[in-house]
Amino acid sequence: MLTAGSKNSPIILNMDQNNPYKLTTPPTYTGGVDSGALTRQVSNVMKRVYVRMFVGLLITAFVSLGIASTPTLAHAILTNQIVFWGILIAMFAMAWIMPAKMMSMKPTTILLLFGLFSVLMGAWLTPIFFVYAPGTIVKTFFISAGTFGAMSVYGYFTKSDLSRIGNYLYMALIGLFIAIIVNIFLKSSALGWIISIVGVLLFVGLTAWDTQQMKRVAAANLDPALADKLATMGALNLYLDFINLFLFLLQIFGGNRN
Repeated sequence: MLTAGSKNSPIILNMDQNNPYKLTTPPTYTGGVDSGALTRQVSNVMKRVYVRMFVGLLITAFVSLGIASTPTLAHAILTNQIVFWGILIAMFAMAWIMPAKMMSMKPTTILLLFGLFSVLMGAWLTPIFFVYAPGTIVKTFFISAGTFGAMSVYGYFTKSDLSRIGNYLYMALIGLFIAIIVNIFLKSSALGWIISIVGVLLFVGLTAWDTQQMKRVAAANLDPALADKLATMGALNLYLDFINLFLFLLQIFGGNRN
């Protein structure tokens, strides 16, 4: 799901419409695999997920900072309606194409598309550096990182099945999407505040859910190429959870503006 308001509004994106975890055939397990080998298998896949997510965030941060610190480039992107909304449309397209065509793509292609997506996201997020004070952005980033980390750890280690919760969260996400669209026209600060709080709660839950889903996929005895593709898609899902969490928190803590 992808929406956007004005150029000073955050992007709200989640790839639930083409959940990559649902594109695979039911996982098959090797009966002779001991628990130690299974643990190593899950650990190896999850390491790839987190490393790729981290690299994606770094790419986004450097691109966004680079554009914001280059006035000519920032002006060219942010004042050109075709370029600015073209970036948004491109991300819309990639959010649909990547999971839908994952099975027919090579692992390297999916990884490169994730990198390109991170670049586009960096360009899209550039306005935050002209809206919020640097201290606010840094503070919010560390709060987001701590919250994300705690919920991802919970999703990884919890014995509870979060599938049902995930379904409710995605239904709530649809309601949030509608509220954001409505508030683009109403421009209500009260509704905006409520949307930000609900958004934080939603993506806190989705972080735990996506982590658990990816761990289950990692435990399956999948073809190495498919496992690598799913690792990239898992990284993208968690990347989007973090970005959304950060942006909603930034709206809450962003009272100190430039």
